[in-house]
Amino acid sequence: MKRITLEWVSKAEGDYAVVEHECRIRKNRNNDAICFHAQQCAEKYLKARLSEAGIGFPKIHDLTILLNMARKLEPLWEAHRRDLAFLTDFAVKFRYPGESADKKTALRARTMCGSFIKTVRASMNLRKRRRPRR
Repeated sequence: MKRITLEWVSKAEGDYAVVEHECRIRKNRNNDAICFHAQQCAEKYLKARLSEAGIGFPKIHDLTILLNMARKLEPLWEAHRRDLAFLTDFAVKFRYPGESADKKTALRARTMCGSFIKTVRASMNLRKRRRPRR
């Protein structure tokens, strides 16, 4: 696997670690961060796959556009289109005052991201994620 691909994967895993960490918090959970990092994780995995194939991509956060670019390489990823469309908004939606994610939305983002990760890791032959140390 290319070094740049591994870097994208590492960054994606870092984002998912934040998602998992925040979801374990009982008081003052940062639902906005969960949504943002779930989107970022999916984005970085999509960019990892494109990088591995040598396909350039624009500096965008729209997961459906990135999925369209990866579709020929990974047709099974199409099953996640609706989830990725849902996650796309979280690149910017909750980063500024005016809107905040609720617990239900954050947990839904986590579930969607986790499901996509399983598909990605299987298709890219990546080892199972290591659980963060406590």
